[in-house]
Amino acid sequence: MKLKLFAFTLFLTVGYTAMAQQVLPLYLDTIPDNTARLTKDQLPTLEVYLPLNGAANGTAVIIFPGGAYSFLAYEEEGTVIAKSFAEKGIAAFVVKYRLPKMDTMRDKSFGPLMDAQQAIKTVRSKAIEWNLDPKKVGVVGYSAGGHLASTLGTHFNKSYIPNRENINLRPDFMILVYPVISMHDSLTHAGSKLSLLGMLPGKEKEVLFSNELQVTKETPPTYLTHCGDDQVVDVNNSIVFYQALQKNKVNAELHLFPKGNHGFTQRLPVSEWLEPMLGFLRKEGFYEK
Repeated sequence: MKLKLFAFTLFLTVGYTAMAQQVLPLYLDTIPDNTARLTKDQLPTLEVYLPLNGAANGTAVIIFPGGAYSFLAYEEEGTVIAKSFAEKGIAAFVVKYRLPKMDTMRDKSFGPLMDAQQAIKTVRSKAIEWNLDPKKVGVVGYSAGGHLASTLGTHFNKSYIPNRENINLRPDFMILVYPVISMHDSLTHAGSKLSLLGMLPGKEKEVLFSNELQVTKETPPTYLTHCGDDQVVDVNNSIVFYQALQKNKVNAELHLFPKGNHGFTQRLPVSEWLEPMLGFLRKEGFYEK
């Protein structure tokens, strides 16, 4: 009996962060800009990974998986990432955001951004309940999820969702991993652009969602990583965003690797991609361990 009790206690202590505590609907009532009833698997959600109270440091990351805005690499670029952060004492939240679809949205290009804003609003509104510092809430985005994260980080002055509480929608930091940044044809990932903006988006939309053009001095400090031989998303997406951050005197860190192709972090031991991110957060005052 004592051995079983010890094993159960050990599970609670060591294995607690390996499981999500809850999966919440992102919206409690009307989903903005929606024009059709969504099936259960289409509903946007927030999956919650909270560290043990003794390990929690108050910092939170909201994670946006990639998938070219046509699917979500939910496990590889979502739940795996969340578990790794939670085990380091950082609360993590995986967003299942709506994919842009003309048949369910009035303007499909704004659907993912609405969900991203709703996610950060939800996390900050529950800061006390989840033992978070509302001034230490950042975003992590992979590939097209990196585009969504950087869109949230450069378009926070305008709320695309109901926000009567006037909750701050600006991330405190961004971590962008082989991100799509630009919508210009010479640089963008064609599949992501097509999914988000459609066949003929017009110059105004192309500029609005080219996030290297939306950087200001108020853009959050940013960590970027990419491979020079990325055959899916041109490495210059990260480079031009870094240059824009530098021009606006925003703290930024850029890690480029000569080889590894797209999705390279999925093939590395966790410590090899996580420790540099934690190092950046330490330098910016968001992680004290």
